[in-house]
Amino acid sequence: MQYLSQVNERMQHMPNRSKYFYAIGLSYQKADAEVRGHFSLCETAKQNVLSQAKQNGIESLLVVSTCNRTELYGFAEHPFQLIQLLCENTKGTVEEFQDVAYVHKNKEAINHMFRVGSGLDSQILGDFEIIYQLKAGARMSKAVGLLNSFTERLVNSVIQASKRIKNETQLSSGATSVSFASVQYIMNSVERICDKNILLFGTGKIGRNTCENLVKHTKNSHITLINRTKDKAEEVAGKFNLVVKDYDNLAEELNVSDIVIVATGAQNPTVYKSLISTKKPLLILDLSIPKNVNDDIRELENITLVHLDDLAKITDDTLEKRKTYIPKAEAIISEIATEFNAWLNTLKFVPTIQAIKHKLTDFKNSEFNTQRKKMSDFNEDQAELITNNLIQKITNQFAHHLREDSNSSDESIELIKKIFQLETTDNV
Repeated sequence: MQYLSQVNERMQHMPNRSKYFYAIGLSYQKADAEVRGHFSLCETAKQNVLSQAKQNGIESLLVVSTCNRTELYGFAEHPFQLIQLLCENTKGTVEEFQDVAYVHKNKEAINHMFRVGSGLDSQILGDFEIIYQLKAGARMSKAVGLLNSFTERLVNSVIQASKRIKNETQLSSGATSVSFASVQYIMNSVERICDKNILLFGTGKIGRNTCENLVKHTKNSHITLINRTKDKAEEVAGKFNLVVKDYDNLAEELNVSDIVIVATGAQNPTVYKSLISTKKPLLILDLSIPKNVNDDIRELENITLVHLDDLAKITDDTLEKRKTYIPKAEAIISEIATEFNAWLNTLKFVPTIQAIKHKLTDFKNSEFNTQRKKMSDFNEDQAELITNNLIQKITNQFAHHLREDSNSSDESIELIKKIFQLETTDNV
């Protein structure tokens, strides 16, 4: 895209020229649910990644892990620094990562975050759940001092793009998401759905959304909720007047149900063959990453097991309609990314402006020393106030010129350096 044509050059003016901005990770596009599960990061693992990154001198890092992707966005001398952090805190290996992963650098990494956060790279086009994960990741990084001005500005720009796409296009029109796709699958696969016993195991974000869609679209009053933390299930159930059972009753409820939806966040399977004793047909939908339903359950002839990757393949008129809004979404991204690039462009001015300010301050201090010797009544406080204001106005004038005349800014910077005999560093 044209708006990113100069990003690599601009990146040289970020905090450390020897480091680059990378986006490394894997997603549903090349990694199946099992492999994504190997690289899934729970909240504790995310904190460990950030802690280790800080110990290793990484200045900015953002971590995202959802059901369909795990990604790290950060500055590093080499992407392997980030890949190693991911592999050391998950069950995944470097070899496995190399088979299915992607590594984006500088402008490609920026572009990737825009597409991910705007729903263009979602497993179901227009599903904006990822933007909440980006926000949460940014908050977590900022809390431990691992969100520099570049990454924070980028995340805010992506959030802005996401909001505009939601408001100005119909990319997210209709009720198409993983949670809705699961309910749609049930309604298309099960006869007399209103009479079936449904068990929802797990009341996190996906579980809550699925529950809402079940109530809304199936008109079923035989829905039972189970969650490891019972009060969370009761909070969801209270909104819809549903039944809540203890986690200890899981096996019993599995065997009296016709449909089971598993949306837990456990790192290991929570539903497996030995829990099933019923001989009647049982449909199980696993919406979890890592998979929370053990594959050994497929050995039972009465069980139909469907994973979220299967649900994501469901296409209908809604998705086809959404595709028509992709060009408009990309135009919005281009506009906002151009603004981000303009801000990034100003960073190269900062060392020169700081150097001018230091030079003028040196002039001031030298003149103060001279005037103290010449004038017995020299009013240093008043002189300090006046000269500091003048220095600020002069540096502001230079900064304004460099911003407004970006086409010849490089020549202007060199001229300013020559006139003031400046020595600048590239540290911002």
